Amino acid sequence: MEGDECGFPPEASDDQSQRGSIASSATLTRAQDVFIYLVGDSAVHLCVEGVGGVTVQELGRSVREALRIPDSAQDAFAFWLCSPLLELQLKPRHQPYKLCRQWQDLLYRFTEASEEDISQDEPCLQYRRNVFYPKSKELQMDDEGVLRLLYDEARSNILSGRYPCDPEHWTGLGALSLALDEGSGLDNQKLTAILKEKKLSSFLPAHVTPGSGGLLSALRGKGSRHAGMEHNLLEEYKKLCTSASNSPESLQHLRQYLSKCHSLPYYGCAFFYGEIDKPVQGILQRGRRKAVNVGISLDGVYVMDIKEKHVLLGLRFSELSWDHSYPEDEGDSHILWLEFDGEEEGTPVNKLLKIYSKQAELMSGLIEFCVELRTASESGGDAAAAAENDGDLSPSHQAAAQDGGGVPKGRGRRGKLQRQNSVVCSRVHSLNTISYVDNGKEIKRLKPKRAASFFTRQAPATSYSAVQVAESLEQG
Repeated sequence: MEGDECGFPPEASDDQSQRGSIASSATLTRAQDVFIYLVGDSAVHLCVEGVGGVTVQELGRSVREALRIPDSAQDAFAFWLCSPLLELQLKPRHQPYKLCRQWQDLLYRFTEASEEDISQDEPCLQYRRNVFYPKSKELQMDDEGVLRLLYDEARSNILSGRYPCDPEHWTGLGALSLALDEGSGLDNQKLTAILKEKKLSSFLPAHVTPGSGGLLSALRGKGSRHAGMEHNLLEEYKKLCTSASNSPESLQHLRQYLSKCHSLPYYGCAFFYGEIDKPVQGILQRGRRKAVNVGISLDGVYVMDIKEKHVLLGLRFSELSWDHSYPEDEGDSHILWLEFDGEEEGTPVNKLLKIYSKQAELMSGLIEFCVELRTASESGGDAAAAAENDGDLSPSHQAAAQDGGGVPKGRGRRGKLQRQNSVVCSRVHSLNTISYVDNGKEIKRLKPKRAASFFTRQAPATSYSAVQVAESLEQG
């Protein structure tokens, strides 16, 4: 979906103070200070003339020069407008100042935030990974500065739980971070002192690290858990010190970290906020919803439980059909529909998952564009180059093999992280989905075999065929 198709409102007339001066109401023709934030606390300070009309492409040249990013890696990064309420990746022709002036209108359209929260929200201009950049190209880079930027972003997503992973995975990543921060070859006494000063949450995801000890923590069993995590982290760190490589140590560890992150199917996704229906377990729970993150990348679509930090559904584009429906009445929700293969009581069925979100339109457009990029790439085109020219304006994230439906069996070898109890493995059984079959007149909930798709829009190279159905999806 093109940025213009989002229907950006006219430039706001009221003065709005924005972080980093990029949306300052001061005179826009003279040189002004602009701060481009990196993932973390650092920023690139630029002095820009005519900030009101400067484009992302023009800013990009200045930022790459300041960060000494080689031309070979220029497609790896993009500019984003980010706040706690919304994240948007910008296209080269976009003008950040004008988008900042429209920020409140974008929040009203694409979020459920309250009027008070919207009035207080301010975006910052951030330079980070391009969602359309193929991860296969990352490890081909030799520039340590570029790898460090990619590492900082990946680490932030690991620690915040945006990239769910299993204990052995985040322990290995934590050990690499420890080595990158403090160097390798430290003895136990120094390591213990470092962990006491920086806390485990500096190296392991915040949602898995227990309290820092003390009587109450010991009574709750957190003391032993803390000690166990610390022990495992130190053991993994010691293994790194014994591994030999011809590459410089820091470069080797950066590549190892990114390589481990690449095994997570949702690495590099743009992320959206949404809600799904909870399975009905009684009269009192009817109508309740679960908050989810929806990650979309060049590989597929991933629905993740925000609270539990695990994958609910992961699908490659070849394994799904999708559509976006607009609300019919005021108070209704935008819905992104995902259709995929599943089963009920051993019988193959079509399953539909409803994702309620004001960003459903953007999600649908991003899926469509990623499918087009993959098709172009498989035909010999360059996905990154195509994204540079036609990339989507989109909020910010290979499907995991799964048991019990969702991804057809026999589509690749099951990896270690794709076992049934892994956070990466889909949990189709926990989803409140609609199973259906079309007989030409109405929707029924079961079908003997896969014969058709409800939607006309779907990934190419599938055997799905369109079906026109006038009845409600909720009919049984």
